Amino acid sequence: MSLTNKLTELSIKKAKPKEKQYKLTDGAGMYLRVYPNGSKYWQLKYRFEGKQKTLSFGVWPEVTLTQARDKRVEAKKKIKTGIDPIKGKFTQAKHENESGREEQRNSTTFKIIAEEWHKRQSPQWTEKHTQDVLNSLKYHVYPDFAEIPISEISKQDVIKKLRDLESEGKFETCYRVRQRLEAIFEYAMIGEYCIGNPANNLQKIFTKPQPKNHASLPISELPVFLKKIVDDSGAFPTTKLAMMFMIHVFVRTNSLRQAMWNDFNLECDEPLWIVPDYDMKNGIELHVPLSSQSVKILEDMKLFSGPDGFVFPQVRNPQKAMSENTLLYFSNRLGYAGRNTVHGFRTVASTSLHNSERWKHEVVEKQMSHLVGTKVSRAYNKAEHLNKRREMLQWWSNYVDSLLV
Repeated sequence: MSLTNKLTELSIKKAKPKEKQYKLTDGAGMYLRVYPNGSKYWQLKYRFEGKQKTLSFGVWPEVTLTQARDKRVEAKKKIKTGIDPIKGKFTQAKHENESGREEQRNSTTFKIIAEEWHKRQSPQWTEKHTQDVLNSLKYHVYPDFAEIPISEISKQDVIKKLRDLESEGKFETCYRVRQRLEAIFEYAMIGEYCIGNPANNLQKIFTKPQPKNHASLPISELPVFLKKIVDDSGAFPTTKLAMMFMIHVFVRTNSLRQAMWNDFNLECDEPLWIVPDYDMKNGIELHVPLSSQSVKILEDMKLFSGPDGFVFPQVRNPQKAMSENTLLYFSNRLGYAGRNTVHGFRTVASTSLHNSERWKHEVVEKQMSHLVGTKVSRAYNKAEHLNKRREMLQWWSNYVDSLLV
């Protein structure tokens, strides 16, 4: 049996992907590498000046079996005449450097670069975002790209991956994955692990995810909701207190869940909660003036938690913060499933405060921890509007109390 030309187009077509990459040998150093995602790449192993090297011929079926064999013949001829087929005729110093970079590209997988990128970026992120990005790569990218040399991943490979997510209706996931792929390939380009960014400028061909709308009650239904909280006998007292506190201060859910007793100053004439920047979505510390009603809720919470640790801990494990679904499940059990979210109380408060026409737009937006204006204007405008926000939050708490009468 011939030592070369072992493959046929039919055998290649029938070759199925496996859990790990594997080779289909054609002979004379040439083989087809089959990756777990089904991609098939032509490669040629050869020795040049005493070094083992790998030359890539392209992807099957774009490069047919016949074309790959022709490339093998051409490469062998160059090797015999003292020319490295990877780079051709160069000075010895440049030749060694460039061929070394080519070998590095051929051996550096997407996962190696992605993990290096992730490690370097994570100090700038919150712990949750760091884990979210890693999970995104593990679940949506690594199954297809992990073991493939990053230099061999084409624009069409990236588009196919993103199309698969889009076809499942995962528009937000598709959007996030595209952003992360673009950043990873950009990082790889800088390190010369690949030439070009196959994930660049693809946003226009994919469906833009719609902004998430958090269901919220109309203000007309808030009195009934408040009464149901007060009358409910099935929920833990801490759950009811946390829900009422959320309504009074309308911060983001994560900020409330992660609130620590040492973030509060209650023993003064102007009680204040300082939400640390690492608990904030925009990474900016927020000062929350506390109404007398909010202080009363916190005083009641001291019967169940404190003086250190989480203000609103889990009932069964006080060392952990209240679960992110605790308040949502409570709202659902009160009869508001699908009609109300905990985040929706921010909408209720914001709408009511704006409609009252008592408070300037920037005062309300500051309390919502929204970024107002351009980056430049924000750099010059450090106003906290703390006194006005204290008046506003007391007014809001008095209004909420009036709905319970």
